[in-house]
Amino acid sequence: MKRTTLITGGSSGIGRAMVREFARSGYTTWFTYYSGKDRAESLASERGIGDVRPFHLDLGDRQSHIQLMKDLPGPVDILINNAGLGSKTVEQVSRDPHEQDRVLMMVNAVGALWLTRDVLPSMEDRGFGKIILVSSVGGGVTQFPGLHPSDGMSKAALAYLGKHLQARYAGQPIDFFTICPGATETPMFEASTLAHLDTRTRRAFIEALPGNRLIDPEEIGKLALWLCTEEARVLRGAVLDASLGLGVHPGIVTGGHE
Repeated sequence: MKRTTLITGGSSGIGRAMVREFARSGYTTWFTYYSGKDRAESLASERGIGDVRPFHLDLGDRQSHIQLMKDLPGPVDILINNAGLGSKTVEQVSRDPHEQDRVLMMVNAVGALWLTRDVLPSMEDRGFGKIILVSSVGGGVTQFPGLHPSDGMSKAALAYLGKHLQARYAGQPIDFFTICPGATETPMFEASTLAHLDTRTRRAFIEALPGNRLIDPEEIGKLALWLCTEEARVLRGAVLDASLGLGVHPGIVTGGHE
């Protein structure tokens, strides 16, 4: 049976890599975008990518969620809550720290909760479902005090949500996983960490990371694809540290590694 995947934030970064991985593996792949309409349409029209279709979604806006559910052509078998804001990208929304708190929590955590709640009834009816939450090593696994506290709080909420829902659905064929990427080569990580570094400092920072490199978004995409296999079901409810080891040695970034 051909399964359908819905990936939020699919026009850029990790989400874009996930769209390609699932579509090229034969899944009907729907993805959402917020402001990157041109990027979304370009991705959907790539040669040989497969059955791909973009949809607009303003995560955390309830009316936008309702409209998305009306627009989707059918039920969702696999939901990947990937879209989110970071400590720097939220500054593009507002400079008010209180508004940043609200937006980070609504987009990163509440939006994922609402969308998950929207698709669960049809998964229950059909007896199949996989939901992947993309959190972050910061918040989902450990703490980076230099980042916005609401950023980490919202990512920690995603890790909790995956475990909470797996406990609720322990006896049903619906699987939940949380992926916590580390320093990944994405526009968000560029904005939050690398953009203000000069060439020499940037190189030194990357070489000091576990593995002496950034994570490729395709690596996270392939992990998400594997989590949708039968072999991955032993990890139901797991919070996966996909950071190349940064989660067990955060001092590399925070400065406490001497």
